[in-house]
Amino acid sequence: MARVILVAAFGRNRVIGNGQDIPWRLRGEQQRFKQLTMGQTLVMGRRTYESIGRALPGRTTVVVTRQRDWVADDVVVVHSLEEALAVCRTDDVFIAGGEQIYRQSLMFADQLELTEVHQEPAGDVFFPEIDPTAWLETARNPQEGYTFVSYDRKQPPR
Repeated sequence: MARVILVAAFGRNRVIGNGQDIPWRLRGEQQRFKQLTMGQTLVMGRRTYESIGRALPGRTTVVVTRQRDWVADDVVVVHSLEEALAVCRTDDVFIAGGEQIYRQSLMFADQLELTEVHQEPAGDVFFPEIDPTAWLETARNPQEGYTFVSYDRKQPPR
């Protein structure tokens, strides 16, 4: 079974978005996202996909939506997180948002690849709280204006 990895950037106030916008542009942050996810599968909600506006090159994109008639080019459309995880064919499956998908997938996650942004931006989309008893921090890499942090689950999920 594939490893499930949540990949996200959030502010000190846990904000990940403001409407369909990301409230920051950080040099190097999107490059890390690309390095982590290239050649793998991305799972995201419909609104996250629509905010990006296209499938990201070099990755299989699985979009979760409740809308039974929703379609998009170059993506796999599913109607639940469980269905999304069942169709994934890569060693690593990266959960790429938004808030509802992060909340649903946290219980399935094996690893977290997070960017802690050193800001408190206005926003209406949030990353869920991380239970410190369930996760072990394995790496912390400070950058200018943000920090990359990796976590492994202490006990296997599921």
